[in-house]
Amino acid sequence: MTEIVITSLAGRPELASRLWDMEDSWPRFSQHDSVAWLLYPRLVAEFPEYVFIATEGDEVVARAFSVPFALHSAERGGQLPAQGWDRVLMWAFSDQRRGIEPDTVSALEISVAAGRQGQGLSGRMLAAMREGARAAGFTEVVAPVRPSGKPAEPQTPMSEYAYRTREDGLPYDPWLRVHIRAGAVIDSVAPLSMTVTGSLAQWRDWTGLPFDEAGQVRVPGALSLVHCEPEHDYAVYVEPNVWVRHPLEPAPGA
Repeated sequence: MTEIVITSLAGRPELASRLWDMEDSWPRFSQHDSVAWLLYPRLVAEFPEYVFIATEGDEVVARAFSVPFALHSAERGGQLPAQGWDRVLMWAFSDQRRGIEPDTVSALEISVAAGRQGQGLSGRMLAAMREGARAAGFTEVVAPVRPSGKPAEPQTPMSEYAYRTREDGLPYDPWLRVHIRAGAVIDSVAPLSMTVTGSLAQWRDWTGLPFDEAGQVRVPGALSLVHCEPEHDYAVYVEPNVWVRHPLEPAPGA
């Protein structure tokens, strides 16, 4: 069996163009968050040491993106934002532009190739992200987690779902369990983590659903219901995530 190799993109820049070859499980509508459209393509060029890629032979089997930012600045005070994924991405590029020294790393995405789920790759990518941050001198990684089981019950408030546990005390949600087992703690819910807006024609194209009745629409892959307004020809999806914090041990010699 070919060994799976995980490195940062800074270590293997020749793989930059291969990041998007991998078929993943993200729902199509999630690719239309406006902040992601604006800033995500810049991650590869400007933060390659925080981008990780896993290969098995010539095949890309997983990818992970993270960014450094200043969480403990005077204006932010160490408080993770309600706007979650969108806000931390904006903070990272704003800090870079203004020359503000980062003190924290935030995960943005860990994706595993279709057909490779259940093989422990997501946990390995998380470990690589944690170790990369630790080696760079950071003492904490945070993550606006997208709980993998939440699409099965989009009506359930995230404030309830995030804190649901099994008999062994671990989170009910499988992806949250991976984070907690890796040493993270749940910090808070990010109720406005990602926002996707579109015309009804766009939503029909993204989902294959009719979007012809006013109210809440259940969309496969969505963590919450999508609000549809046929009279005004638009629908809006506001995704809640769960902030977790990963404290890190100092790197040797740090």
